[in-house]
Amino acid sequence: MQDAISAPKVGGIVRLTRFILKGTFLIEAAGTLLLLPAFFSDYGGKGIWMSVFHSISAFCNAGFDILGTADNPFPSLTGYSGNVHVNVGIMLLIIVGGIGFLTWDDIYTNKLNIKRYRMQSKIILMTTAGLILIPTVFFFVCDLKNLSAGKRLLAAAFQSVTTRTAGFNTINISKMSEASKAVMILLMLVGGSPGSTAGGMKTTTFTVLILNAIATFRSRENVEAFGRRLDHYVIKNAATIAMLYFTMFFCGGIAISVYEGLPLLDCLYEAASAVGTVGLTLGITPGLHVFSQTVLIILMYLGRVGGLTLIYAVFSGRSKGNAKLPMEKITVG
Repeated sequence: MQDAISAPKVGGIVRLTRFILKGTFLIEAAGTLLLLPAFFSDYGGKGIWMSVFHSISAFCNAGFDILGTADNPFPSLTGYSGNVHVNVGIMLLIIVGGIGFLTWDDIYTNKLNIKRYRMQSKIILMTTAGLILIPTVFFFVCDLKNLSAGKRLLAAAFQSVTTRTAGFNTINISKMSEASKAVMILLMLVGGSPGSTAGGMKTTTFTVLILNAIATFRSRENVEAFGRRLDHYVIKNAATIAMLYFTMFFCGGIAISVYEGLPLLDCLYEAASAVGTVGLTLGITPGLHVFSQTVLIILMYLGRVGGLTLIYAVFSGRSKGNAKLPMEKITVG
């Protein structure tokens, strides 16, 4: 249970679990109310169920929708690209579901007294804000130029948020520029935060690697953040997780591109979406052969379970010797 919710210690798990269950139902209920006006207007009584379904799907970062028709089976939320209530409601649900349960607890307990937050919560909130704002500005300035200013800002913000493993889209992603697709690939690989409903290698992993690089540039022995020092095993785990995700993503994309004869960028996009358990597609997945779809299934499974979990399952039973081999230096970089 402690690992499932990414709790730093065993104490208080029952209280935290109760808090998570109550918070989940309240947030999903609030999301349902936000989405209800739009869906009830379009679908009548059925709109109540539509609101409940999409509220849960967004909060859980699932990305499933039930808006398809015979003529347009995979529309996602493209029909609501200009609807502020739907866009903002879905984005808020994705963000809240993706920041992690411990971050909720910090916000609930300490309110706006950010100094009392755990270092992990501070890193998560800072990284989440950066990974939403910077791509939003990029998409707004460099892409989506066929939209009016208001819809352009809404679409840029939504695409920035949804790539963090949510899987909804309000525009045709295949029409976006290659630069935007590359940015989306990075966002999908990073994903959400530990102990959340999101996938990916996690925001903390991404930030720890950046902080480690900063410490190296400044010739500092320790990696520091918010007046605290990070343990070396955290940095080691972050590097290992990042390597695993990038390896799976790159090898999967290459395999699909070679087998299908499709552009590499499109295949890397599908691979990143799979390993990050996002669910976005440029439209090529339905036409892939069994081999390529199997590759995506394997990537989704490994991305959801987590590479370190599999490694620990295979190697944890092996005895560890106390002897250390002689040390020798090598040059890197």
